[in-house]
Amino acid sequence: MADTPGASAAEPTIEEQIAAYQREFQALDPQVEQIVSALGRLNRRMNVAYGRQTAEIGISNAEWEVLKALVLAGAPYRMGPGDLAKGLGLTPAAMTHRIDRMVQEGLVTRDRDENNRVRVIVELTAEGREKWLEAMRLASVFEEDLLQDLTSGERGVLGAVLTRLLRRVEDAQPDAGGRLSDLD
Repeated sequence: MADTPGASAAEPTIEEQIAAYQREFQALDPQVEQIVSALGRLNRRMNVAYGRQTAEIGISNAEWEVLKALVLAGAPYRMGPGDLAKGLGLTPAAMTHRIDRMVQEGLVTRDRDENNRVRVIVELTAEGREKWLEAMRLASVFEEDLLQDLTSGERGVLGAVLTRLLRRVEDAQPDAGGRLSDLD
């Protein structure tokens, strides 16, 4: 790491980070810190990689999240903006801005519900679905490359362990699926 003022500091290795933490907080469990630090860094780097891929096909990560939510809803790929906002952990205003942009780009439509004229429905367009499919193609290549050194058995064990950890966090903090209001 750079010691001179104004020099760009490289991110410390996980080992360097653990050593610094242990120096300041002796009760630190280095195994736990290695796991959570590696998970955090992996998540951050994967998000950057996905962001580059979505930019390559002309959408943002934020738009990808909306496309994904609509696909997960199933055919006919429709949801109300309030349901989208809640699922993505966004305020209604932020969701409205995102939908406005996506309507202009032809990724979704926004129309009144024919059965309830007060309700608005956001629906995936053919172009939006094609962007989602292209993002999935790119992501699957990246993910396969990421996991290439793991055997099928190791992938199964890793998937099971990570799912178990995720369930523990979800059980302990069931309201933590979206963003925290103080982090927006």
